[in-house]
Amino acid sequence: MSKPVVAVVGRPNVGKSTLFNKLIGQRLSIVEDTPGVTRDRIYAPCEWRGRSFLLIDTGGIEPSTDDPLLRQMRRQAEVAVESADVIVLVTDLLSGVTATDEDVANMLRKSGKPVVLCVNKCDRVGDLPAGYYEFFNLGLGDPIAVSSLHGHGTGDLLDAVLAHLPPETVEETEDDVIRVAVIGKPNVGKSSLINRLAGEERVIVSNVAGTTRDAVDTPIENEYGKFLMIDTAGIRRKSKVLENIERYSVLRAYMAVDRADVCVILIDAAEGFTEQDSKVAGYAHEQGKASIIAVNKWDSVEKDGNTMRKYEEKLRQDFAFMSYVPFLFISAKTGQRVEKLYPLIRQVYEKNSMRITTGMLNDILAYATARVQPPSGKGRRLKIYYITQASVKPPTFVAFVNRAELFHFSYRRYLENQIREAFDLQGTPIRFIIRERGHDSGSKG
Repeated sequence: MSKPVVAVVGRPNVGKSTLFNKLIGQRLSIVEDTPGVTRDRIYAPCEWRGRSFLLIDTGGIEPSTDDPLLRQMRRQAEVAVESADVIVLVTDLLSGVTATDEDVANMLRKSGKPVVLCVNKCDRVGDLPAGYYEFFNLGLGDPIAVSSLHGHGTGDLLDAVLAHLPPETVEETEDDVIRVAVIGKPNVGKSSLINRLAGEERVIVSNVAGTTRDAVDTPIENEYGKFLMIDTAGIRRKSKVLENIERYSVLRAYMAVDRADVCVILIDAAEGFTEQDSKVAGYAHEQGKASIIAVNKWDSVEKDGNTMRKYEEKLRQDFAFMSYVPFLFISAKTGQRVEKLYPLIRQVYEKNSMRITTGMLNDILAYATARVQPPSGKGRRLKIYYITQASVKPPTFVAFVNRAELFHFSYRRYLENQIREAFDLQGTPIRFIIRERGHDSGSKG
């Protein structure tokens, strides 16, 4: 199920980014630190009252400007509005309603999207300042007074956002269908790969980056099972919207990852690893998705006997935060090794959904602790009483211990590797939750 999208917009210097950081800083649930992942903070998952959505920060909107940078920021904001389910318009109490605020409000009304009006910098607690009431003139309903600096009013703001979100729906797909998101930077060959896998021309293929603008789902059934191939979800484009393709393709990839069981992360063999590959792969990792790295356009690379080995070694360094991920070198154009994707997708899906009995887990625990003694500190040694599996997608294990602070990251990684090796958990992240016996608190890993 794809998360709803909420865009934070407004003219420059009204405090959008401060508000954005306040919202995600208090509500964002990071499962684990992901070394090597450069997060573009323009997008972040946000949660309020049990409902998750994707929050977008935008540059300031200047409706009329000759400044190239401000024009670019305006275009980005327009695309964010186009992709959003709900829009939060941020204004500034101290400067009052400006002509730019009125222009932005008019633009948002024409979008037809629900708008929540936020009056920022209401930093004093108590009666609302007189200047607050001026914002009713924008015609966007009751303004919500907020202090992004102190956090006042953010709960009311999020309640208003939730009231406008579309109702939660469950993806209507058969239980035995594996949803596969093909993600990667523009013009890497996503549509060509899906057409090759489907055996027919299902998706428009063009060497113009950003050709795919709408979500395209391609059902496929073969000897390996039933699959739903998700080409990266696009944005419906109005004629006046000029898209910043490179940046917003990340947002489209995030939306596809949310819906998927398995992510095929497509890399251009000629270009190699890029920062954008790191972003989309890191998001798939954080969401606990089974993943495969497919290096496309391998037919265009000059090779000797060691080319593939050296290329994979380099990629393993680049994707060190996803050491579990398998690599496949393919050509969507010629079909080289593409047929190997189906069994690999099936394999990583099954590992991501795997359940391991408590008995088997504790056999591995006994072997691992006998081989490498648990760490100690301040005269006490870590005792791991037992491990059990709490959930799947991804496999999540709860370890009951005497002292959570003694369960160092390095030893947790060691146990993770032992479990991976014993059960061949290739292609899936795994999670650890540490519980002190007799305590409810713990730490996620």
